[in-house]
Amino acid sequence: MKFERRRQEEVSVNLTPLIDVVFLLLIFFMVSTTFTRETHLEVELPEASGEPGEASRDLLEVLVDAEGHYSINGKPLVNAEADTLRRALQQEAGEQRDKPLLITADGTTPHQAVVTVMDVAGQLGFVHLSITTQEPE
Repeated sequence: MKFERRRQEEVSVNLTPLIDVVFLLLIFFMVSTTFTRETHLEVELPEASGEPGEASRDLLEVLVDAEGHYSINGKPLVNAEADTLRRALQQEAGEQRDKPLLITADGTTPHQAVVTVMDVAGQLGFVHLSITTQEPE
């Protein structure tokens, strides 16, 4: 007896639908993704040198103590509010906004107190701000 052999079909997996689905998912994620472009601020930090600069007689100096109280050119202010500082700077500077403004702060001064001085000075139009540094020991 002679049996006929059946031809075995080759078993294969068709990857075409899988590739199509992956491609569609890739397109979907590319389209639905939001790209954020963060802005970066480039800051050139000054370096302190061991040589003191020239002292200008026409200078406003704002001193900030350890508790965050202000004094302008050696005259203490009544309180540590920004409005008081603004009025005192306007009174000392008059209409001269091109005067150099020197900010001297204690090492343990809260950062917010120094930022408040810079903010008030910027709002008033002062552009020549300097922060004092201490010479390394």
